Amino acid sequence: MTHAATEKEFAASRHALVEEVAAVARQIHAGTGQPGLSPAVLAAMDQVPRHRFIPEDARGYAYLDQPLSIGHGQTISQPYIVALMTDLLGVGKGDKVLEVGTGSGYQAAILAVLGVQVYSIEIVETLATHTAALLQELGYDRVQVRVGDGHHGWPEQAPFDAIIVTACASHIPKPLVEQLKPGGRMVIPVGEVFSTQELMLLEKDNDGCSKTRTVLPVRFVPLTGGQ
Repeated sequence: MTHAATEKEFAASRHALVEEVAAVARQIHAGTGQPGLSPAVLAAMDQVPRHRFIPEDARGYAYLDQPLSIGHGQTISQPYIVALMTDLLGVGKGDKVLEVGTGSGYQAAILAVLGVQVYSIEIVETLATHTAALLQELGYDRVQVRVGDGHHGWPEQAPFDAIIVTACASHIPKPLVEQLKPGGRMVIPVGEVFSTQELMLLEKDNDGCSKTRTVLPVRFVPLTGGQ
């Protein structure tokens, strides 16, 4: 099989996955409060080569709607969850987003395709270095990665139009709330590692007051570092 043929097959599988993700979103909209996923988010999912963000020996599973291990005790999230979290942020071209937990880089790539400037923090140095290089190789130059403890955010680049946390926290870190712009949104899984976790949407109004709502139960790896 030629390289070109392989990429063509990956593209077909990716398109089928996007259709599956869109169908799941419609089916469970009553639970999430989201009537469906935006066309822009679905188009970004259809464009980003998820198979490049996972180990080679797992690429046959790249376009199944499931999380996969990427080593270092980390996972690449289920595509539906990536799409939902992206949609909940409500971001678009020119927005500035903080991502806590770079991981594989897949979520950051989706945001970059939407025209977002992404500032991504990863606590595992080896993973951060690998992922930053991969994102550059694939041309996602809207993503800046640094090694650090995501609990503290990225004060030098604050405030952010939106914040996405891709690991489970025991609570919503105060520094992240402080670094969110008025009118901004944060999506974060909250709960205990071996217990029920909830995907939360935090919205900050123009007066700086925040409100949260639960979107749906999830399971994420823990957000490590200081509390």
